Amino acid sequence: MSEIYRVDVEITAPVYDTEVTSRVLDAVANVFPTADIEEEFGEIRAEAHTLDHFSELLHRQEILDTARGEFFANREGNTFSFALKKQAAFEEYVNFSVGKPDELGEIAVRVRVEEPSLEEYVDHIAPPTEDGRPVDA
Repeated sequence: MSEIYRVDVEITAPVYDTEVTSRVLDAVANVFPTADIEEEFGEIRAEAHTLDHFSELLHRQEILDTARGEFFANREGNTFSFALKKQAAFEEYVNFSVGKPDELGEIAVRVRVEEPSLEEYVDHIAPPTEDGRPVDA
């Protein structure tokens, strides 16, 4: 059975004077390759409608529980948000930015889930685990 997911993903990242804009753009594209990316003065903005590649990275790095914790900790209604470290994203690696803000700024991601429910979508991109292995809900 194939699920239909309707999500809007908003991605923003500051570009500081000390940074090369193309590297920040690459950092966003490496983690969100299907995003429509735009350069604005001092900022990269992007929009996507899937987190499939991001989900693959979470599985590959075996950080599904960490991701679920971040998603549910930063939930408001049918929206969840999280921040990623730019340098890790440039290397196509997911590193959640928690606690003290990164000195280079972060890639801010806001996900609004239209269908199905937020919980079902989180289960799709970062399924619950048992002994470190994803389990089918």
